[in-house]
Amino acid sequence: MTRANGALALVHHPVLDRTGGVVATAVTPLDVHDLARLAATYGLGGLYVVTPLRAQTELLERLLRHWVQGAGGRANPWRRRALEGVRLVSGLDKAVADLGARWGGRPWVLATSARREGDRVGFGEARQRLDGPGAGCLVVFGTGWGLAPEAYEACDDVLEPVDAGFGYNHLSVRSAASIVVDRLFGVRAPPAPGRDRHG
Repeated sequence: MTRANGALALVHHPVLDRTGGVVATAVTPLDVHDLARLAATYGLGGLYVVTPLRAQTELLERLLRHWVQGAGGRANPWRRRALEGVRLVSGLDKAVADLGARWGGRPWVLATSARREGDRVGFGEARQRLDGPGAGCLVVFGTGWGLAPEAYEACDDVLEPVDAGFGYNHLSVRSAASIVVDRLFGVRAPPAPGRDRHG
């Protein structure tokens, strides 16, 4: 699998609030900028921002016009290049359908979570699958207090959480996404000659 056959989705609905209720969160432009830059850095097939709220979509459309067609893009071509890969969709199913049309087959939809309960796919297992045949992978990140159950139902598998072993894994979505993308799509250098992998 080439890294161009990976993509990211940032879901703002359906997600949970701190009480466990299903809500729609507000779009944070900084998240959009940083995840778009992350996708471009790793050669991925772009970022889907998922929100059904028209006011939020209009806000993002104005932002993208400024950075892609407008003065922002002319002043900063690197930012324009990243934000050209952003697509706005009203539901996760729309992102999956769009990728299916782009890639010629339904992608593997891989949710992320900070929780450990239930079946989880390890990073090593996921990388092996990504190296094999298939239409590609959509990695799904939630906002708020994480993806709601109905969002997980739209996904094929759930990735193991980012956990450094210190009992704290409450990362911002930007930080978690950077770690996840590097673990899944980053280039791994071979061990130096004469040294074992733990040396």
